[in-house]
Amino acid sequence: MSKTTLIKNASWVAAWDEATDRHVYLRDGDVAFTGDSIDFVGAGYDGAADTTVDGRDLFVMPGLINIHSHPQTEPSTKGIREEHGVPEMYMTGLYERSLAFRLDDDGRRAGAELAYGDLLLSGVTSLADLSSDLDGWLDLLAGSGLRGFVAPGYASARWLLENAQELKFDWDEAAGRQGFEDAIRLIEAAEQHPSGRLSGIVFPAQIETCSEDLLRDSIAFARDTGRPCTTHLSQSVVEFNEIVRRHGVTPVQFAESIGLLGPTTILGHCIFIDQHSSLRWHSRQDLGILADSGTSIAHCPSPFARYGDALEDVGGYLRAGVNVGMGTDVAPHNLIEEMRLALILSHVATKDIHASSTADLFQMATVNGAKALLRDDIGRLAPGCKADVVLVDLGNPAMMPVRDPLKSLIYHAADRAVRDVYVDGRQVVAGGRVLTLDRAEAAGRLAEAQARMERDVPNHDYAGRTAQEISPLSLPPA
Repeated sequence: MSKTTLIKNASWVAAWDEATDRHVYLRDGDVAFTGDSIDFVGAGYDGAADTTVDGRDLFVMPGLINIHSHPQTEPSTKGIREEHGVPEMYMTGLYERSLAFRLDDDGRRAGAELAYGDLLLSGVTSLADLSSDLDGWLDLLAGSGLRGFVAPGYASARWLLENAQELKFDWDEAAGRQGFEDAIRLIEAAEQHPSGRLSGIVFPAQIETCSEDLLRDSIAFARDTGRPCTTHLSQSVVEFNEIVRRHGVTPVQFAESIGLLGPTTILGHCIFIDQHSSLRWHSRQDLGILADSGTSIAHCPSPFARYGDALEDVGGYLRAGVNVGMGTDVAPHNLIEEMRLALILSHVATKDIHASSTADLFQMATVNGAKALLRDDIGRLAPGCKADVVLVDLGNPAMMPVRDPLKSLIYHAADRAVRDVYVDGRQVVAGGRVLTLDRAEAAGRLAEAQARMERDVPNHDYAGRTAQEISPLSLPPA
């Protein structure tokens, strides 16, 4: 029989208000859940409870939702990618780094394990995992305790570099089609996993590496089966120019023309739309197209900030009617820190402190993410929703004084104040410690894999350079 957990007299609760369709602060509230479902959010719970948690000095909030991440590979680039960029590629280092630094399967497994732990510690309970197939992937994701949305990537072409300034493509339509079929089988296996917490996302990898036929078939399959579909789009000036070269329109406009946009579609990043100042493009249509189509955006500010660019007005996307969620595209996989960065970048880019708010970012990281994933039972604390619950320690000095717990959490404390995390009613973080994974052991394996990856770089780099020639250390050797 399922047991009931009661969080009693919580100092603050981010409760869902059905009447206003938004989160509201509840003081001295109770939250109760039985099994995987929330029973009660309010004051004066009088039912039975098997376990009672003293809520004094706690802020109770819904688990955060990450709709774009690459946990298998990104942790391995710690110390490599933070200041790596190619001026000839408009400062992005994506293409050069992806081709030169190739992580083996043992490294990918360790990276995923480390990242899953980091995500849980930052209050993430639902994760869109955009990765490649890997032996044991489904069991590892399920074993972490996360609610996993499995997105195995596939493409019709691979990026190819022969110099620093020109991105080329190695096309293999048959491989793309096979990848699509393999992805379908893996998604179906995920949805049959005994954990009951895994589902699938259709993931043609990039707008510029997939043929038009593959993109059309991908979105058709997603819509026919009621699954989300995601791809990277408008993530670099290089990609923008490539789509213009091929089709004479922006990536957003091309995606609209082939039927890719809509409420089942999540676009990774979508920064370089036609109004972006880095492009000086002649039209101003893209934002309206995104809003009218109901397409969702996954906002991941860190990688672009490192290159010196940004989605310039995330609040403007929201006000235009675009559904924007949050993701962690790079390490550290800390969604709360991404929320903070998104706020600050928005204020800087617009020169307006009111361009976006803490409430906006909390909405993005909860119910907006749920909407993108086609779910209405996660991202909010309300009866009948999944028991994905985060307890924040208000006694942590980084949270104090607690005039506004969300501002204290996002602007100041971040993961340091996350005390306990429940997913589907099961506790996966207790006292700031992940219960389901050995992060230290995974980190050690990842360090060994990174060393192997770096030794192999000259075999893959177009110029035969070493890892340190591509991405030098901060200080020169003595």
